[in-house]
Amino acid sequence: MDHSNYSDAYIKDILESVKTIALVGASDKEERASFRVMRFLLEKGYNVIPVNPGKAGGKIQGQTVAASLADINEPIDMVDVFRNSEAAGKVIDEAIAIGAKTVWMQLGVINEEAAQRAEDAGLKVVMDLCPKIEYPRLMNA
Repeated sequence: MDHSNYSDAYIKDILESVKTIALVGASDKEERASFRVMRFLLEKGYNVIPVNPGKAGGKIQGQTVAASLADINEPIDMVDVFRNSEAAGKVIDEAIAIGAKTVWMQLGVINEEAAQRAEDAGLKVVMDLCPKIEYPRLMNA
């Protein structure tokens, strides 16, 4: 797949089919992009599980924080990655291991090798985009 050019239909299908999102790199700081994106996704009705080992067991925006993807006890439709491009590889390997359906790497996060591993395992992959930007553009919101 060409990860520099996604069709609107591909992105819209992901946004419509996803119900539960694990947000890796979640922050409790309002000025952080991960905080704002998590709030937006919660407002749009998604079940968002924050993942941050340093905040595990606590709450971010009323949601209990998991230490890792493996610590989540429910099926994950999408893993939203707020980590740098290099660190994203390990997160994607964890997403594959837990059976996630989609990995979405945020703006500026690009890891072609990890994307290929995810696709080889049957996951959908999005890189260098933000659902908070794509949702209003594609979902008439």
